[in-house]
Amino acid sequence: MERIPILHMGEFLIVTIQVDMHDHLVMTLQDELTNRISETNARGVLIDLSSLEIVDSFIGRILGNIAKMSRVLDAQTVVVGIQPAVAITLVELGVSLTGIRTALNVEKGMALLRKALKASAGGSTDGYARV
Repeated sequence: MERIPILHMGEFLIVTIQVDMHDHLVMTLQDELTNRISETNARGVLIDLSSLEIVDSFIGRILGNIAKMSRVLDAQTVVVGIQPAVAITLVELGVSLTGIRTALNVEKGMALLRKALKASAGGSTDGYARV
């Protein structure tokens, strides 16, 4: 059975999709990722799609659902590495990735997650909100 690895790094979970996605695999990812967010109390999720060359409306919708579920579990979602053909396909299919922030690469995505985490902590650098 195919699985997509979910790496835990500090307060973040990192998902690198290295295989062609199909409906069952993306549903499994959704379930496993939401469980891991809950188990680890992750504050951010980075999903790297740089190896993904094809996407359909179902996969786009599930990515949007993942972001919504992550937000409910108090985690931000950033998707990185979207190929131009994938971006064109998503727009042509009318798929909106509501709630998902995007970045060009992993480095910029991690910076975006750190910035979001810092902002949600009241701008403090020690991770505690100021009252």
